[in-house]
Amino acid sequence: MAIPINIEDLLNKRKIESNRIEFKKGWNPDKIYRTICAFANDFDNIGGGYIVVGIEEEERTGIAKRPVTGVPIEALNDIQKDMVGYNNKIEPYYMPRIDVQEVDGKSVLVIWAPAGVNRPYNVRERVTAKQSPGKWYIRSGTSTIEAKGEVLDELREMANRTPFDERGNERIEISDISPALVLDYLQTVGSRLANDFESKPFVEILAQMDLLTGPTEHQTLKNVAAMMFCKNPAKFFPTTQVDIVIFPEGCIENPNNMIEVPKIIGPVPEMIKQTLDYIRTNVIKKRIIKPKDKAESITFFNYPYQTIEEAVVNALYHRDYQEREPVEITIEPKKISILSYAGPDRSISLDAIHKAEHLKSRRYRNRRLGDYLKELQLSEGRATGIPTIQDELRKNGSEPARIETDEDRSYFLIEIPCREGFENASEPLNEPLNEPLNEKELVVLKAIYSRNMLNRMQVIEYTNMSESTIKRIIAKLTSEPLKLIEREGSRKTGGYVLTEKGQVFINNTSVNFYR
Repeated sequence: MAIPINIEDLLNKRKIESNRIEFKKGWNPDKIYRTICAFANDFDNIGGGYIVVGIEEEERTGIAKRPVTGVPIEALNDIQKDMVGYNNKIEPYYMPRIDVQEVDGKSVLVIWAPAGVNRPYNVRERVTAKQSPGKWYIRSGTSTIEAKGEVLDELREMANRTPFDERGNERIEISDISPALVLDYLQTVGSRLANDFESKPFVEILAQMDLLTGPTEHQTLKNVAAMMFCKNPAKFFPTTQVDIVIFPEGCIENPNNMIEVPKIIGPVPEMIKQTLDYIRTNVIKKRIIKPKDKAESITFFNYPYQTIEEAVVNALYHRDYQEREPVEITIEPKKISILSYAGPDRSISLDAIHKAEHLKSRRYRNRRLGDYLKELQLSEGRATGIPTIQDELRKNGSEPARIETDEDRSYFLIEIPCREGFENASEPLNEPLNEPLNEKELVVLKAIYSRNMLNRMQVIEYTNMSESTIKRIIAKLTSEPLKLIEREGSRKTGGYVLTEKGQVFINNTSVNFYR
């Protein structure tokens, strides 16, 4: 069973936190099953973890030592057979996912233990013994420890705290999930599941991605499946959208002077991308000054892009998708405000919220969604969002951001101040596209987008247009003021690809550009 992550990302501890990965040189079922139990209990709601057998860890870096040790082929079948019996020694029953991967010419065993839906779990202290007491285990940093006393009490209380995105939803049908979006994700993260996409039933792909829950005879899709891979998740979570409102003079100064941007909808990654592209294109501005006493110019922005990126991702990652409220972004001359519902959980103190320096939660509403966003490199997922925002503002010479919530933690508001010196608007980072495209030009642009790169003859083939028409359209799309595509690569193997401006246009247009 292939896992939905690239093996090299695991070995180098990319996109996944260190405390969610454990390397084992050899097969030691007693220790390994304690760790499986700990990941399944997911005490800190981090999303379970991975155990990779046949790997030694570099002491200095913590990543895999290369070339890998590997597991002998003749031992792999025996290990997988033994695991069937060992799984029965976890109560309630729990089955981790396993996958054999080839690394450096050798086989390694990857055990994926996602957070279980029937917590808490206990496992025999020694699964290899005929008689052994059952014990509860959790992760503490990068170690597996036995849960005792108050910790065990808290673990037991977590039985009904399955995060919202991990819960099954009877209303979501297989037909609601876009195979194109699923495949695009698997290809983007480099999962081997992408290779099986055409040969296996779609429901089996979803099962291997751990997007189904419940007994075999009545499985339901998890909420996160719709959040990530449904073209219209608002069908299940009303008001799943981003609303952007602009007050050119300020919402208090002149509330009647208001511009409403068309609402941004779609799967969560798409909403993030569209929101960021709009702000980057239409809101973010820069200034360049040349100090008399310095040889180099200084560039600064009204809003550092990474600050906005972190704030937008945090809003869509941590919002409560049961709330019938959109993520609201208000743009004024002196600040950008991002409002989401509900607020931070009570494991974060009001004092920490008011200081707006570092917010570390023990409870995540959408831990699986966070995993996906990390895989797509849209989120760090290490509670670095607020520190990054404040650090980027500081480096830009801006005032720090301000965070607000109420005693009931019903909302989360972050206000990002505009840097001084932007009283008079300067040029945006990317000029908006002023010249509209006709139907044929849109078809050509869509063909290049959907296939990442096409040469001229391929464009002719895919669009069924004449060579003269394609020559004319390509000349227009590659030249100023449009500059939406450009030539890349050699004469024989290269072709036309989207420019950054072309990507922005596609993300902002109402035309259906799904790959």
